[in-house]
Amino acid sequence: VLFCTSQRQSRAPRPFEVMLNAADGMDWETFCDCSILYAVRVDLLFGQRGHVSLERRREIRGKLRDFFRLAATD
Repeated sequence: VLFCTSQRQSRAPRPFEVMLNAADGMDWETFCDCSILYAVRVDLLFGQRGHVSLERRREIRGKLRDFFRLAATD
């Protein structure tokens, strides 16, 4: 799970963040922090806010690869 904050931001996303918006089902701009991953049991997840678009999922995947120096083999 990635940490996202939906507080209104008056700054550009940092290099490790991806901005989600209404196209992703968010009510306002939301920063998704790709620098920290949390392990959470699936049965504890609830309250889905939206569906992240394919374009943003690709951007998140790229930032995770860059930040954690993962191989791009998918």
